[in-house]
Amino acid sequence: MLRTFRTLILAAGVSTLCGLSSACASELNKPIPAAAVDEPKAGAPASETAVIAGGCFWGMQGVFEHVKGVTKVVAGYSGGSRSTATYDMVTTETTGHAESVQITFDPRVVSFGEILRVYFAVAHDPTQLNRQGPDSGTSYRSEIFVASPMQEKIAKAYVAQLDAAHIFSAPIVTKIEKLNGFYAAEDYHQDFLIKNPTYPYIVYNDLPKITALQRVFPAMYREKPVMVAAR
Repeated sequence: MLRTFRTLILAAGVSTLCGLSSACASELNKPIPAAAVDEPKAGAPASETAVIAGGCFWGMQGVFEHVKGVTKVVAGYSGGSRSTATYDMVTTETTGHAESVQITFDPRVVSFGEILRVYFAVAHDPTQLNRQGPDSGTSYRSEIFVASPMQEKIAKAYVAQLDAAHIFSAPIVTKIEKLNGFYAAEDYHQDFLIKNPTYPYIVYNDLPKITALQRVFPAMYREKPVMVAAR
């Protein structure tokens, strides 16, 4: 990430312009096909977790907090070691971490494949390499950290399916690797979108994703988001 860019936004409330990148949130609103390979809902356990990364975790967390069947979304870091899982360290782009979210969901209501459908369709641009919107660096990469062989099978099959269908104008660059650890981010990052809906960064980069979720997947959208901490 160009840390100084978001730091300036945090400090001064400077708005970011979508024109800085083709990953403008307002463009991430296209319907995409369901995953052809997915886990069955019948007989599924009551809870499953998924860890995904794709740009600033504020927006990623905010999107999935509005998805039916999701019970909790934690912003954090994955891909590096516990000792470097802090915002100050991750933004040096030397830790191997990506800003990520850990999504706990009921697979009887929303499947892992459906979580990925939202991820690819409205939560981020999977064709952007090491950047999303105004944020640049490996900590903003597109990555799915699979927690089981089934998740790995579904993720790899879905990426192949979308690429073969030429859904996007460029190849998908999303990495798929085994989950080796997830570390929750600092408290001030949790539920940031919900708590700061008028924040310029959120208004320009992330709220359009919530609107896109409601428009593209109305059956999956819920008005009241689930939060990490009760208000």
